[in-house]
Amino acid sequence: QVQLVESGGGLVQAGGSLRLSCAASGSISSINAMGWYRQAPGKQRELVAIITRSDATNYGDSMKGRFAISRDTAKNTVYLQMNSLKPEDTAVYYCNADLVAFGRRYPSEYWGQGTQVTVSS
Repeated sequence: QVQLVESGGGLVQAGGSLRLSCAASGSISSINAMGWYRQAPGKQRELVAIITRSDATNYGDSMKGRFAISRDTAKNTVYLQMNSLKPEDTAVYYCNADLVAFGRRYPSEYWGQGTQVTVSS
């Protein structure tokens, strides 16, 4: 069984910063990529940032220059540093992982339970 556990969400004022963490645990053979998506009320889930096993990164357009994704391979953990936060960044942030579990041949996608980020104006 694979689990993704997120932490670090909360309430912050506009212009402030938050750091999210997501730790993958369980029967993991290899991780191809980990990242973050977010979903605001009444909106579709959108890409925030992803990082691959080769450390390639990709960001959603509105996050570029403000957010930074990084990972600790030894801990199977991905981090999202969010700076210059805006009220429109308010959403539930979900951790995502594309990984191969032990005993499996192909990768599967896993999701965390989500963590709320609220940015007040």
